[in-house]
Amino acid sequence: MSHSGDDLICVGAIAGAYGVHGEVRLKSFCARPEDIINYTPLTDETGGRTFSLTLSRAMKNGFVARLEGINSKEAADALRGIRLFAPRSSLPNLPDDEFYHADLIGLTVLDTGGTVLGRVHAVQNHGAGDLLEITPGAGGNTILLPFTRAVVPTVDLAAGRIIADPPEGAL
Repeated sequence: MSHSGDDLICVGAIAGAYGVHGEVRLKSFCARPEDIINYTPLTDETGGRTFSLTLSRAMKNGFVARLEGINSKEAADALRGIRLFAPRSSLPNLPDDEFYHADLIGLTVLDTGGTVLGRVHAVQNHGAGDLLEITPGAGGNTILLPFTRAVVPTVDLAAGRIIADPPEGAL
């Protein structure tokens, strides 16, 4: 992982244009979605492009936002899919039982007997809570595990591992 990847945390994404005057649909990945404004200016994944933004209003699944220098639907559409990052140093420290998704990706997942299940490939949320998407070490289909204290009792960032207790039949 590059140095910048360790220092940047994904806090949102641009979902596309909104209207014809350059506004965008913005998804916030912050625990309090409106807090994304506290971390502006945001950057792209490489840190190469910077985006100063203002929130116009809330909408379903996000916000309508204005990005400095983006004044047309075409310019806004060209940004669709760009993930927005803030420096870790500008984000609040999390309580002990909360984690940034970026910190979980790549961790080794072991079961309660010490058997390696795989590595965290992604963290997904389809509305009912976070799911860890795990790529098995032996290959094959990815495994989705609910990221709950019952199923994932231990996350040890320092050791780079997660202990999982998958429900019967999950694997």
